[in-house]
Amino acid sequence: MSQDVRLERLLDFLRRSPTPWHATANMARRLEEAGYRRLEETDAWRLAPGERVYVTRNDSSLIALQLPAEPLEALRLIGTHTDSPGLRLKPNPAQSAAGWLQLGVEVYGGALLAPWFDRDLGLAGRVHLRHADGRIEGVLLDIEQPLAIIPSLAIHLDREANNGRAINAQTEMAPVFLQGGDKPDLERLLKRWLAEQHGLEEVELLDFELAFRDMQPPARVGVDGELIASARLDNLLSCFIGLEALLGSDGRQAAVLVANDHEEVGSASACGAQGPFLGDVLRRVNAQLGEPGDEGFIRLIQASRLISCDNAHALHPNFPDKHDAAHGPLLNGGPVIKVNASQRYATNSATAALFRDLCHAVDVPVQSFVTRADMGCGSTIGPITATELGVPTLDVGVPQWAMHSIRETAGAQDVEYLTRVLIAFVNRAELS
Repeated sequence: MSQDVRLERLLDFLRRSPTPWHATANMARRLEEAGYRRLEETDAWRLAPGERVYVTRNDSSLIALQLPAEPLEALRLIGTHTDSPGLRLKPNPAQSAAGWLQLGVEVYGGALLAPWFDRDLGLAGRVHLRHADGRIEGVLLDIEQPLAIIPSLAIHLDREANNGRAINAQTEMAPVFLQGGDKPDLERLLKRWLAEQHGLEEVELLDFELAFRDMQPPARVGVDGELIASARLDNLLSCFIGLEALLGSDGRQAAVLVANDHEEVGSASACGAQGPFLGDVLRRVNAQLGEPGDEGFIRLIQASRLISCDNAHALHPNFPDKHDAAHGPLLNGGPVIKVNASQRYATNSATAALFRDLCHAVDVPVQSFVTRADMGCGSTIGPITATELGVPTLDVGVPQWAMHSIRETAGAQDVEYLTRVLIAFVNRAELS
């Protein structure tokens, strides 16, 4: 497959995945097109060797499994997350000021707030409703038109605007939505959009989880298209690459793609990495296809390996001093092994050696990242999943700029690099 074809598919996935629920639905759709069978957690599972299956939880987390024809002895796990920092509507968001209906928001995750000003914003998420017959249903909503904006205050009225002034998320971040509108107008518009997108009439709105989205589409940037610029690269880029690797593998080995929600807010939820989702699924699989019992499950996990994929901080040309001098990953320089002595990343020398060997096997350059000793370090699902399961783990990622901004930037070549390495990982017969 050519790099350009893969990148076009990536841009389409990013555009159509404004929320974790949309990303999960789009991944599920591709899995089904590739022959994967959907499982329901409330059903009794009947699994067969050689099958390909997937399951979701909360419609925002997904686990896909490629089951081997041979006895289940080891798993090649790729871990990602579906959520991204941003602005989410409060339950009662309608508020009025200066003749405008505005929508109150909560900040989800560690979002960079300044880039949200003066952006054309759409609205997306899921809505739960009740039909006339009493049936309750949840549906996805994605309004792909500029609906709102958070206008900046003119510099003439704020002479300190360029001097690092703090932004108050409660008082300064409510998007302007409708002139002269009030609360009933929001409900009326939601019902109209439900009718337009789903043909739903005569329904009662019960609840929603909605977020604002940037309407600027994903794009290749640079004279030679060297860059990918988009919202939600952290971490939909890893979700896409992990899915490409799973579907691009030879299908012989036991492999798992897990895409958890709620990483950006700590992973402590039923469908987050700190929750029981992955453990629940793997125990059910092992009970049918592996050595049963606790001992059999522990042996399976210890023979397995997890590559946690979450983007890494690339060396910024305007701020080179923000990196350790010997650990400044470059865009288009290959995937990055992320290391932290305090276990904010799960990498150790044994798991890093496996990844370096994979990169060598497919002729892909590899880089390393360590945070400066005088700066704090973020984390990923890697240490959390390793803690919950005990699986040997490493953290890697594609280098990017502007992490947690409304628009982030990564290298186009790195998409192909990491995909090739993860395909080699999924196809690898021996993991030790």
